Amino acid sequence: MPKKKKVKKVKKAKKVKLQKISQKTRSSSKALERKNTIPGPDEKPEIKKIKKQPTEKKIYNLKDFVVYPKHGVGKITAIEKAKIGEIDIQFYKILVEKEKLTLTVPINQQSKLRPIASINQINKCISILKTKPKIKRTMWSRRAQEYDQKINSGKIYELAEVVKDLNKNTDIIADQSYSERQLFEKAYERLKSEFEAVLKVSPEDVQKKMDKALGRANISESVE
Repeated sequence: MPKKKKVKKVKKAKKVKLQKISQKTRSSSKALERKNTIPGPDEKPEIKKIKKQPTEKKIYNLKDFVVYPKHGVGKITAIEKAKIGEIDIQFYKILVEKEKLTLTVPINQQSKLRPIASINQINKCISILKTKPKIKRTMWSRRAQEYDQKINSGKIYELAEVVKDLNKNTDIIADQSYSERQLFEKAYERLKSEFEAVLKVSPEDVQKKMDKALGRANISESVE
């Protein structure tokens, strides 16, 4: 009987040793993993190159209408090449008729341009013009700055919001400050010129459409 007890004790001791060995191997494997992932003081970390997505450039053609944010709608009148130093540069010549201005925009900087709006976007603008104006209670100087930024953003919906917010449903100069009227007319003309380019109708018809949405139809009729 005492011999059997010794055998049991030996078996338990073996189990304990095996458990300790397995724990050591686990800890050593974890340490190796850490060494592989964490660079040492003399080791340079491995830099993985991230592949950039290919960016598609919009190709504009001759006589296409485009929008240059700071100047509004323009028409591509020429696509020319020029050599500056040893570099060949291709660029668009864009006529902004409203401002009697010709812009020269290199094709590799065409991110500044955007195509004119779609019919759906024009319809969305008309819906914006029909909504009630949002008048903030902040100082006019700050609001004027915000309106100017929206006008020069080149975003058609923001342009429509400025027209809607500054619309007074009146042509009486006393009801608007000089700077208010200037900003309204600037935004109104920018939006109107894009409506003309998209809808391909006369300026008079575009004005009637916009004034009707703004509730200014009575004003335009009385002027006539």
